[in-house]
Amino acid sequence: MKKVEDILKLGDPRLYENCAALTRDELPLVENWVKDLHEAMQDIRKRYGFGRGIAAPQLGIMKRLFYLHLDRPYIIINPEIVDPSKDMFELWDDCMSFPNLLVKVKRHQSLTLEYLDENWEKQSWSVEGAISELIQHEFDHLNGVLCTMRAIDDKSFKWKE
Repeated sequence: MKKVEDILKLGDPRLYENCAALTRDELPLVENWVKDLHEAMQDIRKRYGFGRGIAAPQLGIMKRLFYLHLDRPYIIINPEIVDPSKDMFELWDDCMSFPNLLVKVKRHQSLTLEYLDENWEKQSWSVEGAISELIQHEFDHLNGVLCTMRAIDDKSFKWKE
């Protein structure tokens, strides 16, 4: 059972690495990885009251995979962001790798996500607002980018109350 303690914390060098693409041969591994991601996210939700998505590298799985649990589960393999909007918005972002810290960032208002699902079928998903922000956050993890690195300025950090 994966828990908060299994999530890599800010400063762990693996969080700053670029992840490798999944190959079709690795597809049988995805089910267990997603189970682990789901368990860790459920524990964060229980303890900290947030969590809609988690990226594989946050559990030390250095693959281009993230998991969202919104109205239903989404398994996102080898994603690419296409057509990000020029319109941006600011928000206080949080992260399971530093659950007590908020970081003010700018994100694209909308985008289209192209990815493979758990059946290795191509998908395209156009999103905006909160889901666009979530996807950008998780996508950044696959490229070794944390929201702390996207802070608007040096005053864009605050502890959660």
